[in-house]
Amino acid sequence: MKALVTGAGSKGGIGMASARLLGRAGCEVALVSTTARIHERAAELLAEGITATGHIADLTDAAQVAALRAAVGPVQILVNNAGMGTVNAPADTRRFLDLPSSEWARAMALSLDTAVLTTRAFLPDMVAKGYGRIVMMASVTGPVVSNVGDTAYSAAKAAMTGMTRGLALEVARAGVTVNAVLPGWIATEASTAAELQAAAATSQGRAGTPDEVAAVVAFLASEGASYVNGAMIVVDGANTLQESKA
Repeated sequence: MKALVTGAGSKGGIGMASARLLGRAGCEVALVSTTARIHERAAELLAEGITATGHIADLTDAAQVAALRAAVGPVQILVNNAGMGTVNAPADTRRFLDLPSSEWARAMALSLDTAVLTTRAFLPDMVAKGYGRIVMMASVTGPVVSNVGDTAYSAAKAAMTGMTRGLALEVARAGVTVNAVLPGWIATEASTAAELQAAAATSQGRAGTPDEVAAVVAFLASEGASYVNGAMIVVDGANTLQESKA
């Protein structure tokens, strides 16, 4: 079984945690990010005995996505984790009326188009083979809740869940499942002090970990999840259930 995990460049991120769990389950793993640090992540997995390769690609560029498909070949598992901002290039959190059209387009490209283009490139192989697992890394932000300044990101992630539902119906009889994971406050290198403070107000009193999100990804990517399709699984420590977060 071969898996492709996008947005896996961060050492302590959800992408890397997901790749590690899939590798431990016996998958050959292809990792993708926009920088050369992806080769460090692949080397770390190789040192753990996991078959892994690193690939550099800008997944907002259709030509680069096509080149990635040519390099990786068919996969049976696709984890669309790429999106949002990074420590070096954070997401723009200006209010809607203050947000330039170019930044709106950038948010759509990073958090939605990456999944669209990558799915278009790798889904045909799954349909032809009669088997596949696609996991979308959405967010509670957009489909469930939102924040001031997160309108563009919210729109992109809500669109991703809509894509998940529609696509799940289209490819179900081809043996392919499409599901979405909706993380809440998760502690990664990109977490800000404000985000970690907000996480302390969850019912469990802490942020989640990338491994806790990856565990859900690994389940959805498994053969045993064959009748889970079009699902939206929230991983937020019950935070969105709380009316009062005082």
